[in-house]
Amino acid sequence: MLLVNRTYDEVQPGDVAELRRLITADDLFVFAAASGNHNPMHLTDSDLDGDGQTERVAPGMFVASLISAVLGMQLPGAGTLYRRQVLDFHARAHAGEEVIVRVEVLEKLEGGVVRLATTIRRSTDDAPILTGEALVQAPTEKFERDGIDVPGLVVQRHRHFEALLMLAKPLPALPTAVVCPDDANSLGGALLAMRESIITPILIGSAAGIHAAAAEMGADLAGIEIIDIEGDEAAAAMACALVHQGRAAAVMKGHLHTDDLLRPMMDKSLGLRIGRRLTHVFVMDVPGQPEPVMVTDAAINIAPDLATKMDICQNAIDLALSLGMEPRVGVLSAVETVNPAIQSSIDAALLSKMADRGQIKGGLVEGPLAMDNAIDMAAARTKGLTGGVAGRANILVVPGIDAGNMLAKQLAFVSHAEGAGLVLGAKVPVILNSRSDSPVSRLASCAVAAIHHFAGAK
Repeated sequence: MLLVNRTYDEVQPGDVAELRRLITADDLFVFAAASGNHNPMHLTDSDLDGDGQTERVAPGMFVASLISAVLGMQLPGAGTLYRRQVLDFHARAHAGEEVIVRVEVLEKLEGGVVRLATTIRRSTDDAPILTGEALVQAPTEKFERDGIDVPGLVVQRHRHFEALLMLAKPLPALPTAVVCPDDANSLGGALLAMRESIITPILIGSAAGIHAAAAEMGADLAGIEIIDIEGDEAAAAMACALVHQGRAAAVMKGHLHTDDLLRPMMDKSLGLRIGRRLTHVFVMDVPGQPEPVMVTDAAINIAPDLATKMDICQNAIDLALSLGMEPRVGVLSAVETVNPAIQSSIDAALLSKMADRGQIKGGLVEGPLAMDNAIDMAAARTKGLTGGVAGRANILVVPGIDAGNMLAKQLAFVSHAEGAGLVLGAKVPVILNSRSDSPVSRLASCAVAAIHHFAGAK
């Protein structure tokens, strides 16, 4: 955008400039971080004034700061400095509302000073939000430049998980067999999901160990069923038995190795197999991304062959559909063209064609795609890639567990994402978290499992 100011000599009474601005929830978080004003009325959906309506009120000084955007960018423009601002507030603006900011030159004063009327109105009904006057020192030197580079900001807020929790809370609590929750992290995650009414936990494992973990946390286990059984695999086998009895509709990993949890599930007669390969999906809430991003498989299948990748794709598509997403599968490789020397590029092309022929159902599948042109539209356009997936993939199918693990951890530890972990392809969803996962991640994993289960039960 060309930025051109108006000097003191050019400004005339009656000159007007306007700006339209949609106020977003992220604006409120950015202002809170910059100003130090963490008033929850401006940050949460709580009802602090008791009127039965959630707040999300834009701070008055944030709204007023939009006046400075017009003064500094349009009228008089670059080089303008404040001398005084008078503000009268008439109403409140809220996240999700558009406002119109207007300044009008009233008079020119001595010493290069300009007096302006300043108003902000709500665009929907033209109701005044604030009025006032500004005295500014107008620029004396002409300024003209094609744009100003300002670093972009990414708000580290996990709004997609917040939305998933809102979807899960009205559902019935999911009866969940929690295997070996004998440390604070695993037990704490199950109890947190119980407090949020997302699961009803059945704790399986060493009763002494479970009670010791609860004592360490200061948690009360009254009213929670505990099945006392020694041995990790024995506890996992008991979880499978509870599923077959209809007492559990999900399984949750506690403080045990993933192999010990999954081995009993693979048993042909007593396990939970339903014909597909068990595959793992990370549902990642990446700050700045418009929707959740799934990474699969990053935890179970080490070097999947083509048949396994079919199940990886199909399981992820089914999960995305249950979460209300439009599945767009990008099958990743190091390149976006088929290279006979790179097996992942061949597999990706075959999976794409298999989806075209209906062998993978319910979503768009495209590959091979490199990481950049899978998720970035500009990168996809640069490579001349078109279609419904390139630049817009929300399911990333990785070549193997090495790539998947690295990608998921990069998103978590560099891009500040939170990840919900789920094993699919079994009779019931299996909630799979690592020991380093945060409470938000554990809670989101339970929410994803509940949504997926009840979507399949319809």
